[in-house]
Amino acid sequence: MHNAVIDWYGRHARDLPWRAADRTPWGVMVSEFMLQQTPVARVEPVWRAWLDQWPTPAGLAVEQPGTAIRAWGRLGYPSRALRLHAAATVIVGRHAGEVPRSYHTLRTLPGVGDYTAAAIASFAYGQRQVVLDTNVRRVLARSVAGLARPGITTTANERRLAESMLPDDGQAAAAWSVAAMELGALVCTARSPTCAACPIVGSCAWRLAGFPPVDGPARQSQPWAGTDRQARGALMAVLRDEPVAVPIARLTAAWPHDPVQRDRALAGLVADGLVEPEDAEHYRLPQA
Repeated sequence: MHNAVIDWYGRHARDLPWRAADRTPWGVMVSEFMLQQTPVARVEPVWRAWLDQWPTPAGLAVEQPGTAIRAWGRLGYPSRALRLHAAATVIVGRHAGEVPRSYHTLRTLPGVGDYTAAAIASFAYGQRQVVLDTNVRRVLARSVAGLARPGITTTANERRLAESMLPDDGQAAAAWSVAAMELGALVCTARSPTCAACPIVGSCAWRLAGFPPVDGPARQSQPWAGTDRQARGALMAVLRDEPVAVPIARLTAAWPHDPVQRDRALAGLVADGLVEPEDAEHYRLPQA
């Protein structure tokens, strides 16, 4: 199974810059932050611009947090930019400007959870780590467990299964993880899997079981129109495009539909550290 999936990856993998031979651990780390809940097509140009501007953590660490948020552009969830800036500051202050190699040390960085730490340790340093993103979970659920999709949250049994599937060698484990991830992204997709193109279709437990349907209610997609998330995005778009503080009247015009929702969204942005008041009538991206 390992050989079949890794061989398939060698022939069909997308040419992504954070997988290139010359990518740095910092480049891998930036990609993992950006790829959280964001499609590859949107991430790639921003990743390239980011690495051109800040090829090392030290370059980002000396910037104001608002500069990182502005460079994040429209990737969404801009708190990720804030946490990446904070992580760069810690890397410079505590780790001599080098992205840590240890999974446990990576977990101490701002914004680095279990998945991100495992992905950096695996993909940047070739370590044997369980890298369980949505795509890997789906591939294992179907090919090994015979399920149409994994559960909403990762279980201990699921993690044990993933651990048992890892090759013993660190580099081989990293190759398996990225290959399984790519298989889930391109072939074993959530809605329309192309089983005929799958390198392990002959042994897939889900296929051998007759493709049993999902056991449970269908997952509901999250709405966007009219939500606080949309309101926050509208306010951030105004603030991101201005190098100076923005008068409250500009923010009012950016979300005129519901004053209560607008005030709630603005208060949330301030509480999250993404926006700060300059005075009672002006707001800006954070400067410290």
